[in-house]
Amino acid sequence: MVRFLSRVLLVLVALIAGAVGAFLLLRPKPPALPDTPALVTRVREVARLETLQVSLYKKVEFSPQPQATDALWKDVINWARYSINTPIGRAIVFADVHLGYDFSGLDGSSMRIQGTRVDIALPRLEVKVELKPGETEIIGSNLDSAQTTLLLEKAREAFEREVKGDVRLKERARRSAENTLRVLFLSAGFREVNVVDVLPPPATAG
Repeated sequence: MVRFLSRVLLVLVALIAGAVGAFLLLRPKPPALPDTPALVTRVREVARLETLQVSLYKKVEFSPQPQATDALWKDVINWARYSINTPIGRAIVFADVHLGYDFSGLDGSSMRIQGTRVDIALPRLEVKVELKPGETEIIGSNLDSAQTTLLLEKAREAFEREVKGDVRLKERARRSAENTLRVLFLSAGFREVNVVDVLPPPATAG
């Protein structure tokens, strides 16, 4: 009885070993990781990666100065008109601000692959301001159309400067870009993704 059980056990072990071996032989190999040119192409397909959009509003005032001319008496007349009817414009301006990174110009010098690790350097953060004329409210303005256009352009520039100087908004945009790139690279088979401003020196074998 003992010999019979031993033979049955040996047969089972052999069957299990054979099944495991067959599984290992038939199991599909993991796909090869993409090389640098292929990975650059994948990132370029993202093109402009808009990572953050915020809506802002700002109160602005505008009072243009009279333009000087070559004729002395014309300058005097302009100043007289300006003192009588000083152009003043006030407005509450609304805008959508887009923060993102343009990867269309990415090349191999901005990316390094080392085994299952990829390092990528972010391009410069871009800020785009789109005014919302339909929501803009002009208050107590006696500006003409050209002066009103200057008023709105002043507001757009103010939005842009404000966002470029906002550390928290830039950090949010960067985190969003890092998350998107990590998902892209991890889905391609990489295990470690390092998003930096400047690529570190390549590792050397010790």
